[in-house]
Amino acid sequence: MAVSAEAEKIIETGIKALSDKKAEDIKVIDISDISVIADSLVIASGNNARQIQAMSDELDDKLEHQGFRHYCIEGYENANWVLIGCGDVIFHLFDKETREFYDLERLYRDGRIMEVVS
Repeated sequence: MAVSAEAEKIIETGIKALSDKKAEDIKVIDISDISVIADSLVIASGNNARQIQAMSDELDDKLEHQGFRHYCIEGYENANWVLIGCGDVIFHLFDKETREFYDLERLYRDGRIMEVVS
């Protein structure tokens, strides 16, 4: 399997939105061959809850502007880990401690790290 063209557009739009809000350490993992939950994961870090909420808002706005609607947003209130599902892409926005604790990169190590161009 491979990442769909729609997922690629969602990822491209998402990376632009996250970069605009100064997200750090953005990683994209192609999990299409190892999972049925999504084609890709996008993982990014913010420095505090306000920044993570701003990243989430910008991401949702830019995706909607491109015609993509999220099917879920979880964790926005606490903003130490916000999950946004959109099409075949799941965005994980973390504070640094939470990202290190859950270490999704290790959990999905059988996936393929994709090049991030912001």
